[in-house]
Amino acid sequence: WDLAQGEVDEAEIGWFASLVFEDPNPDQMAALGRKLLQTKTHFKFSPPAFEIYSQETVERRQEELRKAQERERLVGFGQVFLKGLWDAFCKRRSALPEPDEEQTARIRDLLMTRLCNPDDRDSDALWKTMTQGLPEEPHLALFLAQAWGIVPAHFNFHLCRAQYDWEPGWAEPFAGAVEAQKERVLLGRQEPIAEIVTIDSATTQDIDDGFELTRGEDGFRLRLALACPCLEWEFGSPLDRAVQHRFSSLYLPEGTSHMLPEELGTRFFSLNAGQDLPALVITFDLDPEGDLRGFAPEVAWVRVAANLTYTGVETDIAEGATGMLRDARDLAHLLRQARICEHAVIMDQPDPRVVLDGDPANPQVGIAQSPSTPEAQTIVSEFMILANKAMGAWGLETGTALLYRTQNITLPAESAGVWSEPTDIYRIINNMGPSILECEPRRHATIGAKAYAPVTSPLRRYSDFINMAQIAARLTGRGRLLSQSELESLLPVLSSRSELVGQVQRMRPRYWKYEYFRQNFKKMRWSGVIVDPGSVLVTIALPELQLFLKAPRKIFGDKIRLGQRFAIRIGKVDPLNNEIKIVEAWEEE
Repeated sequence: WDLAQGEVDEAEIGWFASLVFEDPNPDQMAALGRKLLQTKTHFKFSPPAFEIYSQETVERRQEELRKAQERERLVGFGQVFLKGLWDAFCKRRSALPEPDEEQTARIRDLLMTRLCNPDDRDSDALWKTMTQGLPEEPHLALFLAQAWGIVPAHFNFHLCRAQYDWEPGWAEPFAGAVEAQKERVLLGRQEPIAEIVTIDSATTQDIDDGFELTRGEDGFRLRLALACPCLEWEFGSPLDRAVQHRFSSLYLPEGTSHMLPEELGTRFFSLNAGQDLPALVITFDLDPEGDLRGFAPEVAWVRVAANLTYTGVETDIAEGATGMLRDARDLAHLLRQARICEHAVIMDQPDPRVVLDGDPANPQVGIAQSPSTPEAQTIVSEFMILANKAMGAWGLETGTALLYRTQNITLPAESAGVWSEPTDIYRIINNMGPSILECEPRRHATIGAKAYAPVTSPLRRYSDFINMAQIAARLTGRGRLLSQSELESLLPVLSSRSELVGQVQRMRPRYWKYEYFRQNFKKMRWSGVIVDPGSVLVTIALPELQLFLKAPRKIFGDKIRLGQRFAIRIGKVDPLNNEIKIVEAWEEE
């Protein structure tokens, strides 16, 4: 090739033989021909001649050959290594070969890729080849990674599939942008126009709503103050892109990861007691029956007088509190009754908390019931719904593009009301469709709203953050104001991130509940209520755990009726696949 390359593009075997032999005989030409045929990186046989590859083509084909050889060596080693990992996971004794540095890196990358993105096409062929002979288990990559020790026993793979950085250190590269925003906000500091209180859990750090309420003979004057982290925000910046990608704070049994940098979300913009802070203030004028006469939003500063807790407010109301808390309770009940008249559906259910104790790598799982605080919860929920409904209507009136949470379904009229019985809740849930994020205002059936623009959690959800920014820009004439078409172009990204991050929030607590069953199924029994006595599968609700489980009808006997209570015994539990097998049930008296 060195002699021929650049001289001719192709030649027959006799020409090549003349380069190396003075008088080539048939055996010599045959030997040389075999060698040229074997050297596929440099030559291609196109009878009767051999094509001579260029320097560039040879280098490319040599690199392809090198990669193919490396892949072949990796596959050969990897099949043995992964088989050894599987034996280790299954608690079988097996000699595990020691990978070199390059093999370690490549096998680790492959496992993490398949763990975090099981549908990855680039790694699919290699994965199938290296796992030949192993079970077709959907969580195989997780099991092998755990056996190798590169992920912990209860690894939250939903986080990596959502590409969500759990640790607070994600915000460190943006420290300069955070400080610059704080400085710009403080330059616009004003005298507070209201003195508010907040109601949250005692452990809440990102407090994004509070209120001030006065009551007179002609009705109520309610001022809702919402944290305003969008002030002086630089949309399109690296920080904004990172927050948009996170989309929402996550509240999981193992802890909390905030959407915003903690310096902004839990300190600077959080409505902490004793602080003067910027807020979106919505002033509502309501008649004595709680009917809305008018409202006006503005961006202003407020003073936070106190951070109240749900349990503290509930105790005060139960002990006959007078003044603002009593008036807030009365107004909240009026607002709730008005929503029910608009066919709102309200679920009054227990609020179980998953508690993890002991070794963080392998904790003991417990279930604790949150204190019942119906009056305090009603105050907060009804005031926030009032704000979101009002801003949805305001967006339509002012032509401001907003994101709307919609649920444009038709529910039976008898579905309206407050429901607490598991049989009622299950029946109604089966008729409900999911709510979706849209740019067009449509009805939200279960809330009882004609237009519902979420704006009350701007520290915790990016959709609320966007709406807050749109409203603030319209009110102040400063900051980015997206048109309807611009907001619509952003919607696919927001909806995708909402679904991925929302899946983490839904699936992780459920995983720990199932792990709770796995740890306790041999020594505990659970009480449930039949909510669907199906002909083949029976559905039973476990209200204290907020779970619905299915089991064959024969386990419950011949006579099964709606609302019947059973004690159940659990057998096999698979937290990863959300599977629980009920093995025995007997009727409770």
